[in-house]
Amino acid sequence: MTQLGKTNATFELIQEGDKILVGLSGGKDSLTLVHALKQQQRRAPFSFEFIAVTVSYGMNENFDELIKHCKEHDIAHEIYDTNIYSVAKDKIRKNSSYCSFFSRMRRGSLYSAAEKFGCNKVALGHHLDDAVESFFMNMIYNGQMRSLAPKYRAGNGLIVIRPLIQMRERQLAAAALENGMPTIGDEACPSMRFDIKMPHAREDMKNMLADLEKRFPDIFVSVNASFSNISDDTFFDKDRFDV
Repeated sequence: MTQLGKTNATFELIQEGDKILVGLSGGKDSLTLVHALKQQQRRAPFSFEFIAVTVSYGMNENFDELIKHCKEHDIAHEIYDTNIYSVAKDKIRKNSSYCSFFSRMRRGSLYSAAEKFGCNKVALGHHLDDAVESFFMNMIYNGQMRSLAPKYRAGNGLIVIRPLIQMRERQLAAAALENGMPTIGDEACPSMRFDIKMPHAREDMKNMLADLEKRFPDIFVSVNASFSNISDDTFFDKDRFDV
């Protein structure tokens, strides 16, 4: 995971003495992240701790394989029980979009778990594809130039980091496959049990970017570079004009 080390050095995501909570859903991204951090522990010239935390939505999920995998690889792991599923029954309207609701609830649970386990940072498994998709979604649907920051401070003071943010999704998928990780798929997503519409915006962005990448093979490289090369005085915000 050479790129993770470079990203960490650039943005100073992980530092001496950190205790990091890693959100471990069991998908390819979060599983690759915990293994990458385990590797980083051995290589980094500083010491830090991390604990993988899996949020249970309260719908009798089976995490046996995930628990077994973490034990086999000496990864500290906890299941954090919540009632998100039962809350969702009352809160989500029929035919409403679910992604933001479950994301928000899960993120809040991870923050609570970080406090419980004495962590000063929370690590999420977002990758470059997520960041680029979010950028175009915000621009097209919200009229806003916004993406996913490698590091930010949450409202409760916790530092949230994204160590994989400069890696491609296909790299993480390949790593999970090559290392035989027991990835959990959509069956663990609580939305599968609701009669609600599937989100289309992100899928539309994935398809649009796939088409663009066929025409411009280096588009993700270029967008990644542009995220740290911003000429903000060239946009339509008079407060940023250099005059």
